[in-house]
Amino acid sequence: MFFQQKEHMESNKNLVLVGMMGSGKSTIGYLLSKKLNIKFVDIDRYIEKEVGLKITDIFHKKGENYFREIEEKISLQIMKINNQIIALGGGGFMNQKIRSEIMANHLSFWLNWSNFTLIKRLKTSKKRPLILNLSEKEVKKIIYERSKIYSKANYKINCEKFSKNEIVKKIINIYDEHKIID
Repeated sequence: MFFQQKEHMESNKNLVLVGMMGSGKSTIGYLLSKKLNIKFVDIDRYIEKEVGLKITDIFHKKGENYFREIEEKISLQIMKINNQIIALGGGGFMNQKIRSEIMANHLSFWLNWSNFTLIKRLKTSKKRPLILNLSEKEVKKIIYERSKIYSKANYKINCEKFSKNEIVKKIINIYDEHKIID
C-alpha cells in the first residue's frame, strides 16, 4: 500500500535531550530508545564508567573543571556516531563546543519543567554535586541562567502536566516528521 506508515526510519542525526538536572533526560531517553529501537547513551553514566567514579565523587576528588573537560571530550566523541538517543548532563549544553556540534548536526529537545517541579525533584537528590549545598534562591538562579541556553535547542517540550509516555510520544512525533523532511 502506497500510504502505509513506515517504521521509524533511520536518521543520520542523533536525538539529543537537554535540560536541567532532574528534568528526566535519562528516563525519557531510555523510554525513547525502547520505542524507537535506537541505542541510548546517557553521558553522565558513560563518564562514570570511563572514570570509574560516580559524578559526585569526580566533582569532590577531581573538581568541576576536570569533569567539564571529560564531559566535553566524551560528548563530542559519542556524537560522532549517528542514529542514537543521547541524554546530556545538565551542564553539557552550556559548553559552546558541545552546543555547536548539536546545533549543526543533531536534533535537540529541551525537557522544560517549572522551577517548582525541578526544585522539588532536586531537593531530594544527593547525586547533584553542583546544587548540593545551595539555597532555593541560588538553584532558581541556575535554572534561570541555564534556561537561556536550553532555549536554543531545536525543540522545547513543556513537560508539566504530561506523563512520561506522553512526553515520549511528543518527541517521537517531531522526530519522525523531521526525518521525512530531511
